[in-house]
Amino acid sequence: MAATVSSLFIYPIKSCRGISAPAAPLTPTGLRWDRQWLVVNSKGRAYTQRVEPKLALVVPELPNDAFSEDWVPSANSYLVLTAPGMSPLKVSLSQPGQITEGVSVWEWSGSALDEGEEAAKWFSDYLGKPSRLVRFNDDSQTRPVDAKYAPGHKVMFSDEYPFLLISQGSLDALNELLKEPVPINRFRPNILVNGCKPFSEDLWTEIKINKFTFSGVKLCARCKLPTINQETGIAGSEPTETLKTFRSDKALRPTGKQQGQTYFGQNLVLKESLAGVKGKIIKVGDPVNVLKMVSSPAEAAV
Repeated sequence: MAATVSSLFIYPIKSCRGISAPAAPLTPTGLRWDRQWLVVNSKGRAYTQRVEPKLALVVPELPNDAFSEDWVPSANSYLVLTAPGMSPLKVSLSQPGQITEGVSVWEWSGSALDEGEEAAKWFSDYLGKPSRLVRFNDDSQTRPVDAKYAPGHKVMFSDEYPFLLISQGSLDALNELLKEPVPINRFRPNILVNGCKPFSEDLWTEIKINKFTFSGVKLCARCKLPTINQETGIAGSEPTETLKTFRSDKALRPTGKQQGQTYFGQNLVLKESLAGVKGKIIKVGDPVNVLKMVSSPAEAAV
C-alpha cells in the first residue's frame, strides 16, 4: 500500500466551487456529477475561471444521497447554487432541459441540455453578461480524451481526463516553499491521497483504489487557475511562480523536449469497464496500491 484516499472532490459545474464527499460513485467519465454542467456565453462558448474568476464563488450543493451508488433523482431533487449577492438557484436533477446546439469547450463542440431561463438570468446577473447554464447530454454526445494518451476514454466538461489525483505530500512540499501556504482547492483534484512521499504520484502508471484499477496517463500541466484564490476570486502570481522553479519540464525533464509547462498532479483514467459491476464506488480511507510505476519523472508521460 502506497497511500490512502484522504478526500474526494466533485465539481458539478466546471470552474465553480467543489463538493467534498466521503464517497463517490465511479463512471467512465469521472466521479458521478463531476463537470456535468457548464456556464456558457451568448455564443455557447465555455466560461472558466481563467476569464471569469467570480465563478470560484459559486457554491453548488447536491442531495446527500446523490453520492450513493444507485441513487436516482426524484422530481424534488435539485442542484442548489449560491453566490455572493444572489438568491439560491435550484436546478432540477430529474428534468432534462431543451437541447441546444453549438456548445463548445476547448477543442470540442456539440449539443447540450439548456437549463432554462431562470438559470440563464441567474448567471447573467451574477457575471454581468449574457450567460446560460447547460448540462452535458451523454445520451447523444461523446467527448473523447486525447487518443495519444488514453484512446477510447471520454469526459464530460473536464479539461482533459476523467480523474485528477494529487498527494497531500506534494501540497505540503510546495507549501514549505511558499510565504503564504495554499489549500488543495487551488488545484481542483478529484482524489487527494495521503501517506506517500511528495510527488510520488508522478511515477504511478497503474494503481488500484478499492477494487478498481486506474492508469496514470499524463502529468497534469497547470494553467492560470491555481493562482486564483478560491475564497475571493482574486488572482495573484503564486503558487505558479514557485512551482516553475522546481516543477517545470525544464526541471523535471532537462534532457527532454521543452514545452514550457509546469506540472502538479497525475491524470487518471479508469482501466476497467464498469458494466455489470456492483459497488462502483470509492471512499475516503480506501487504500491506494501501486501496481506499476516509472523510475523518475523524466520517464512520465507529459
